[in-house]
Amino acid sequence: MSIASELAGEAALSICEALLLALNDRGVLPEHEIAGVLRDAAATHENAVGTDLETERHRAVAALINAIIAGGNSVRRS
Repeated sequence: MSIASELAGEAALSICEALLLALNDRGVLPEHEIAGVLRDAAATHENAVGTDLETERHRAVAALINAIIAGGNSVRRS
């Protein structure tokens, strides 16, 4: 993976996290729905099919999303 791809991924993650926080702060989406969005995203990657390399990458993405859920990074918890 190139440095540009890595940077794009980090930027996308930061933007999405900021959007989820803003949606929660503004009362558009409650915490449980944001967690549901993240769980759905993880499940999509957990169930993805492809080559061994593609499947491995999808599993790694799912693990990262699940770590975000566990850490509460995209929801300000009171």
